[in-house]
Formats: sequence, structure tokens, C-alpha cells
Amino acid sequence: MSEPAPAPPAHAAGAVPTARLPRVLGAFALDLVVAVGVLLAVTFAVMMAWGAWRAFSAMPALGGSADAASLARAVGEPGALVQMLAAILGMSAAALVLYFWRRPATAHQRQWSWQAARSPRTWVRALGAGVLVFAGSSLASWLISLTGAEPVPSNLALVDEAARRWPVFLVLFAVVLAPAYEELLFRRVLFGRFLDGGRPWLGVVLSSLAFALMHEVPGVSANPPLAVAMLLAVYSGMGAVFAWLYWRSGTLWAPIAAHAANNGLALLVHGLA
Repeated sequence: MSEPAPAPPAHAAGAVPTARLPRVLGAFALDLVVAVGVLLAVTFAVMMAWGAWRAFSAMPALGGSADAASLARAVGEPGALVQMLAAILGMSAAALVLYFWRRPATAHQRQWSWQAARSPRTWVRALGAGVLVFAGSSLASWLISLTGAEPVPSNLALVDEAARRWPVFLVLFAVVLAPAYEELLFRRVLFGRFLDGGRPWLGVVLSSLAFALMHEVPGVSANPPLAVAMLLAVYSGMGAVFAWLYWRSGTLWAPIAAHAANNGLALLVHGLA
């Protein structure tokens, strides 16, 4: 006889008691602090390792005059490949640390997730969400252009360089790796904390805002304030759809697939443009 299907999680059945708001917000804030700290530490380590390697490899060409200016010119700026590696290692480290330390899945949650992932409806819903997110962001970009503003995503130059020099790695990065670690961090850990605390809609808002700020940090790019606000709105909308999909499907594989579909369509359209 086959094993009975696992019961859905408590939040899917609407049986989650509402946790105290200060407690949930405090845990969420701690998660964010840990995530940012791990991300910055790993990114700094990658950049330092890359800089040390570049400096060491360039030493014979310096002719013995290893002054600060010559060393700086030898080291140069990190390229797209190094930046993508830093992003992969930094974000995946943050996601894994928080997952295993703060919010590891129980055996029942893993069983239910695999059960939901075996349902064709889950994948139809995920594909539909990915197409919807891509269509919505494309429509938003077109409407934004009508206002005369031309917001440029901070990672556009990175994508363009990677597409020219490392197209296969770019596809792997955008369609496989980034969706996996971003969904683990923003949906499983950050949104999931509110979901288990009986405050899913507050979690949709706050986790989506954190997702947007990770993609577009105000003051970092050359975008004017209005363009930054528009980009944050678009990214927040994407995060909200992925959070809703995780909530309703019961498996993290659904938002990962939707995220991958959105990124794949974006790469395809960008490459054809």
C-alpha cells in the first residue's frame, strides 16, 4: 500500500495562531542583519581575493616599482564574472546560513513540499506566474518610458558584459543559481517567518520590499529618485507574486521555477533587442 499523502502545513489550512507582532518583526530584523552581514563579509572576501590575485599576477610587470598608483592600475576594476561570483557566493552563503541556523525545514514540511511539487497544477501555476511577472514588468517599463524617465537597472551593465563574454555562465547564473538562492532567502526564510506567524500579508509586503532593495539600492546607481522609486515598485511587485505563489503552492520549487522563467524570458528578450 502507498503511504498516505501528508497533511498540508498549518498555514495552508488557516490554522496558524497569530504571533505577537513585535516578536515577528524582531526576528525578521535579526534575519536581515545576519543576511546583510554575511553577504557583505563574503563579497568583501571575494573582492579581496580577486584583488590580491590580480596584484600578485601583475607584480613582474611592475618592474620593481610597486607603488600604490601602479598597484591600483594593475588591480583595476572587477569584471562581470567576478561580480557574479561574488553575488553567488555572498547571497547563497546568506541564504544557507539563515536557513540552517534560523529556519530549517521540518520533515513534514519537506514531505509536503515534495508532494506539492509532484502536482502538475503547481508547475502550471509557476509558469503562469513567471510569465505574468515578466509581462507586468515589461508593461511597467513601457509605462515608465512614457513619462520621460529612463530607469536603468543597476545590473544592466553587468548583464551586457556577461552576455558578450560569458553567455553560458550568465544563463546558469540568472536562470538556475540566482532563483534558487534568492527564493530560499526571501521566500523560505524572510517571508516564511511571517507565514508561520500567521501574518502572511505583512510578510508579503516586507519581504518583497527587502527583495526590491537587494536589486536596486537607492543612491548606488545613477538613476534619479523617481526612476529608483519606479524600479523598487517593479521589483516589489515581482517579490509579492513569488511570495503569494510560495504561500499558495506550499513548495519553494514553485517560486524558484517562476523566478527562473521570468529571468529566462528577460534574457531572451534582452538578447534579441
